[in-house]
Amino acid sequence: MRFIDSLSWPILIALGLLLGLAPFSPEPHLLEKLRMLSQGTLKRPLDIFDFCYHAAPFLLMLIKLQRTLRHRA
Repeated sequence: MRFIDSLSWPILIALGLLLGLAPFSPEPHLLEKLRMLSQGTLKRPLDIFDFCYHAAPFLLMLIKLQRTLRHRA
């Protein structure tokens, strides 16, 4: 968990914007994969990997936020 604590917020936000929203046109991969997940069509291993890859920065941000809030309390 020290690794997550050592990550800076600007780096995580930049990763989230760049990796989470890439490619910007015609539709960000993360939105496409979330739509596939809600429709039940996220089945191919490549699509699952792609979803995890593009969602990873947001997951790291959530973990860091949770740890930051817990340490302040």
